[in-house]
Amino acid sequence: MADIERESEESLVVNNGTSVSDILSTDGLLSQEQEELVDRVAYLEKKVRKQEDEIICLKTALSDVIRRLGVLEASQNNILPSKTKPYKINRKSYPSTDRKSNLNALENVNLVPHRGSSSSSPRPHHKSSNHLKKWGSLSNSADLSNTSLTSSRRSFSHSNLSQRPTSHRGSREPNWNQAEGYLKVFLKGRGVALYAPSDITDFDIGTVGEAPNEKLQLEWVYGYRGRDCRSNLYHLPTGEIIYFIAATVVLYNVEEGMQRHYNQHTDDVKCIAIHPDKVKIATGQVAGHEKKEGKPHVRIWDSVSLNTLHIIGLGDFERAVCCVSFSKLDGGQQLVCVDDANEHVISVWDISRDKPHKVTETKSSTEPVLAAEFHPYENNQVVMCGKGQISFWTLESGTLTKKQGIYEKMEKPKFVLCLAFAENGDVLSGDSNGNIFVWGRGTNRISHAVNGAHDGGVFSLCVMKDGTILSGGGKDRKVYQFDENYKRTGLETEIPEEFGPVRTLSQGHGNLILVGTTRNSILQGTLDLKLNPIVYGHLDELWGLAPHPSQHQFMSCGSDKHVYLWDSMSHSVVWSKEITDPAHSCCFHPEGNIAVVGTHNARWLVIDLNTHDIITAHTDGNEQIECLQFSPDGKYLAVGSRDNYIYLYQVSDGGTKYTKIGRCSGHSSFITHVDWSEDGQYLVSNSGDYEVLYWTTNCRQVTSPDNVRNVQWATQTCTLGFNVAGIWPEGADGTDVNTCGRTKNHTVIASGDDFGKVNLYKYPCCKPRSSCHSYKAHSSHVTSVNFLFDDSRLITAGGRDMAIMQWELI
Repeated sequence: MADIERESEESLVVNNGTSVSDILSTDGLLSQEQEELVDRVAYLEKKVRKQEDEIICLKTALSDVIRRLGVLEASQNNILPSKTKPYKINRKSYPSTDRKSNLNALENVNLVPHRGSSSSSPRPHHKSSNHLKKWGSLSNSADLSNTSLTSSRRSFSHSNLSQRPTSHRGSREPNWNQAEGYLKVFLKGRGVALYAPSDITDFDIGTVGEAPNEKLQLEWVYGYRGRDCRSNLYHLPTGEIIYFIAATVVLYNVEEGMQRHYNQHTDDVKCIAIHPDKVKIATGQVAGHEKKEGKPHVRIWDSVSLNTLHIIGLGDFERAVCCVSFSKLDGGQQLVCVDDANEHVISVWDISRDKPHKVTETKSSTEPVLAAEFHPYENNQVVMCGKGQISFWTLESGTLTKKQGIYEKMEKPKFVLCLAFAENGDVLSGDSNGNIFVWGRGTNRISHAVNGAHDGGVFSLCVMKDGTILSGGGKDRKVYQFDENYKRTGLETEIPEEFGPVRTLSQGHGNLILVGTTRNSILQGTLDLKLNPIVYGHLDELWGLAPHPSQHQFMSCGSDKHVYLWDSMSHSVVWSKEITDPAHSCCFHPEGNIAVVGTHNARWLVIDLNTHDIITAHTDGNEQIECLQFSPDGKYLAVGSRDNYIYLYQVSDGGTKYTKIGRCSGHSSFITHVDWSEDGQYLVSNSGDYEVLYWTTNCRQVTSPDNVRNVQWATQTCTLGFNVAGIWPEGADGTDVNTCGRTKNHTVIASGDDFGKVNLYKYPCCKPRSSCHSYKAHSSHVTSVNFLFDDSRLITAGGRDMAIMQWELI
């Protein structure tokens, strides 16, 4: 679901352990600037990973066959099967962000045991004559005629093993078993039995669940996309600053503490341009999920009303629109766009009429293009820069002609990173060698050079209203001021290391400057005073999100090794902390003074919220901590791991002391979600192969559905269960829904899916294909959804889009 651009930005690992992005980066340049090579490596790595996943799944299937043959032999010989340890899958090579390929290999596998093959299978024995069957969620739907196997299946139909149907004959529609009191749904062709409360005796599966009366309204967006996008931060006459993250364009009034949002895009916004009238906005996006408008395109919209005026280029762009710019001298009647495909086609569009049309297009370069701007003082001229190039394009008689920049005796840089236009019409360029070159107006030759302006690349140039010029460095994180003659004035500042290098500079309100950084933060201030952060953001994949149990606060953590505590009322960071390991999950102790953070490296950390110190750290297994959950009374902590186990701890001293009770062993795949009962006596868990298992606090699996079907659950984060059967779309493959969260008053439940959508359902949501309200703001898979303690707001996290969205429940 991620587009090629995002795949090329992953930090891929080669044989010697060095990341490709480290090898390819130059003076802090990000990997997308060597996009073509990274794309090829990303494609090959993804192919290898898929093959590894298929091998893993085939091993799982083989283990399943062996177990089922054992059951068959046991029934034929009147020997009851023993409890066998579930097959453990090594998930180290399995990417946490893409669970879709987990069972792809099983789709075309038809596993039917052959008679006479018993000699090759182990024969399980059981010492006790009273067999207690394991009860789980998966049921075998194979249509086998062998009577002894059929008899065996009656005593083993609720096994916790990952059973794969051997035949696709028959219906795969959800069906209700009145006698047993369960609803069977099918995920990727596999039957999952979801047991209903005992008071539900007449379940009409044919009716469609109603959508809730409540709705969501996007209130705040946390984060900014500066990691890999340029020239995407501007100040509007309305007093708002405008930028984008994920599929949302944010208009933020810093003084009033208000945000507005344009969210008509279907996937990642990649570029932005401001019309000369300072009202109309053009934004370009990458390929999206939607069939109709999912192709890369440009939207022109009104920044006052937020209404879309034009949609340009549906079907014309191949990968993404990486650059857009309005013409200046004719009042913005034309728009230039650059396609982020291999040949980086540049096109010019006439937008002066009700129906825009393409004037011309031509191939520009096989190398990455980083900026393309209409010249503000030269009619019909476009300046473009990128890897190893700066070019001057002229539009004449509907045709674009190009002149390459001539460096003569100057050293040609590997990258020309940014452009700006001086008041006298000169073109300014900053490059990866740290030089600023001045290209004379109307020429393609250098008239002046500022060599060594920065130690490392010049990432941004900005011409201020008073004629001074600002330059921002990548490696040195410095911002320098130059006068109209390109001489340093002595005013400078350095961006704190926690915010990272300068990505873009822009004129703010009055004499203020805006600084967007590569660590997805925005700062505002002046060079002679101080730059204050006004926007914080994560800069790597984001999965961990948890609401505070008694305050309007929430915690987030991600692969960037940062933990943030946010205040939902002031929309600010209360505090942040950098830890040593990438983080994946988090939760609060019910008393609200302790938080636990799970990492990629099997460690989980206990953090004091008052001192921000790590009180203690524990390690369970050797794989990622997928989920964490305290019991409602705070006496127990459940730690769900990617190694297929749930580790249980007894908690004392207000959440500061942890004593291991044991581990829950029974899942055949990695743990995805865990919930506690309201009385803290039971656990329910989901796994990567769609199992629903139940446990007691002494780590014993509950073997009878009647013991737990009427249990009241304190939370509903498990995406598989009778009360959430309706959140799964028709034809779901088991990974379309990543997360869900229920209000404390049990009236609505929200889910996040793999298509960037947040969905709101009425709770309980047990009718298949229930109606819902769907909302689009994220661009990546939505990895976590949580309501605040008072149900007033919903907080959602995007995976690769690194955005946190705050929705008001109305």
